[in-house]
Amino acid sequence: MMAATPPPVKSPPAGTVRSGAVTAVVCVALAAVVSAISSLNVALPEIARSTHATQTELAWIIDAYSLVFASLLLPAGAFGDRYGRRLALLVGLSVFGAGSAVAMTAQSATELIALRAVLGVGAALVMPATLSTITGTFADEQRTRAVSIWAAVAGGAAIFGLLTSGILLEVWSWPSVFALNVILAAVALAGTLRFVPESADPKAPRLDVNGAVLAVIGMVVLVYSIIEAPSHGWLSARTLAGLGTGVVVLAGFVLFEMRRRHPLLDPRVFARRGLSAGSLSIFVQFFAFFGFIFIVLQYLQLIRGESALVSAVSMLPMAAALLPAARLAPALVARIGARATCTAGLVLMAAALVVLAQLTGTSSYWLLVAGLIPLGAGMGLAMTPATSGITAALPAAQQGVGSAINDLSREVGGAVGIAVLASVLTSAYQSHLHLSPRLPAAEAGQARASVAIAAHLGGAVAAQAHTAFADGLHLALLIAAGLVAAAAIAVATLLRGRDRTASDTPAVA
Repeated sequence: MMAATPPPVKSPPAGTVRSGAVTAVVCVALAAVVSAISSLNVALPEIARSTHATQTELAWIIDAYSLVFASLLLPAGAFGDRYGRRLALLVGLSVFGAGSAVAMTAQSATELIALRAVLGVGAALVMPATLSTITGTFADEQRTRAVSIWAAVAGGAAIFGLLTSGILLEVWSWPSVFALNVILAAVALAGTLRFVPESADPKAPRLDVNGAVLAVIGMVVLVYSIIEAPSHGWLSARTLAGLGTGVVVLAGFVLFEMRRRHPLLDPRVFARRGLSAGSLSIFVQFFAFFGFIFIVLQYLQLIRGESALVSAVSMLPMAAALLPAARLAPALVARIGARATCTAGLVLMAAALVVLAQLTGTSSYWLLVAGLIPLGAGMGLAMTPATSGITAALPAAQQGVGSAINDLSREVGGAVGIAVLASVLTSAYQSHLHLSPRLPAAEAGQARASVAIAAHLGGAVAAQAHTAFADGLHLALLIAAGLVAAAAIAVATLLRGRDRTASDTPAVA
């Protein structure tokens, strides 16, 4: 049986699109799905106490969303290209909003993990449709400004989610965090119905289902093995077999896609240096960013004893540096080139993570600020030229997949970053936690499984937990800093000799 051919859908003339309204709507939708990655981090200590979740389960509660989100981005981007980006927005926002409403009633860590995975399905449909709506319907002169706003929202929405969740937790309990998702999804749905035009490519090929399945299996096996490594041992047969299987399946995905006439993602596009440099930059930025957020929110609440709101407010210096830096980035690219701008941003991030790795339970807040400001500024400088470099590398008919590559780099980076840094933190915490042999076995087991429970026990157990957690934080953030520094060198090498070419500037899309 032949697949049904979608009806021809034409993009509206650029002059008929209300660019301001469309930009506002897609940015609200973007803020909804991006803020959901970080917003629940503020509630992790309360979730741990309420559901008795272990450190590994807390990592899954955060990463189930990011993992499903990242795994489905490519097929979701292709779906929007073929059947309509407006349709993808409507379906994705509906799933995201409904899943969030149900999550408000969850009673256990297992339920939360499953529902966060459902939210990831909706988010995967939403995110590529937001950027491809901009790049597929706006005129050239509108597109550059809209992409810079999109990039700023993509970074700033995480801080918005943290702050709003902190306010909610001052009044209600952790289920209220999901209410933020419901509200943003409802507003974006209404705006999409009212302002966003339909755009699609009726000649787009059928979805590459087999390639999508291979990508999902490879990603899930790899991230599962990383998150579960502290429980089974990094060198255990189970962990090594899982890591090896994930890598083999993903390598098989690459080989499979290279032989397809209409691949989900043609690996050959990464031969374009601007696209590969942009993808690498985005990957490492969000590897470090979301891994850092997962760790530092627990540090502020469990080690420093701050409230959820104070912890969220403590992160504002990062947003205060990120947003203006993202808006400044296009002008810097035009003046000094994408290579210098992007590399400088990554170097700033690496230096910031080294500073943040020095945090202890007695550190001054100003030490945190000294790391947050360059971390935000570095992300703002690196993000815009990287995003523009990716979208500029592909033709207009493939903007859904092009934006999905950008989002894939972002979400895979976030998912892997949370998995790796959370696992390093958990492993170091457990190995450095020296408990008294007189402590009852049940309490000792709970303290080793969860720093939130250890902190709640008080006394010598809490003191030991604080020290062990700080040791884990130090190691995890130094690893992140090393990866970002290596990426800065790689990006500078890939973009050598391309600083002032048109293909590297955000004016081209």
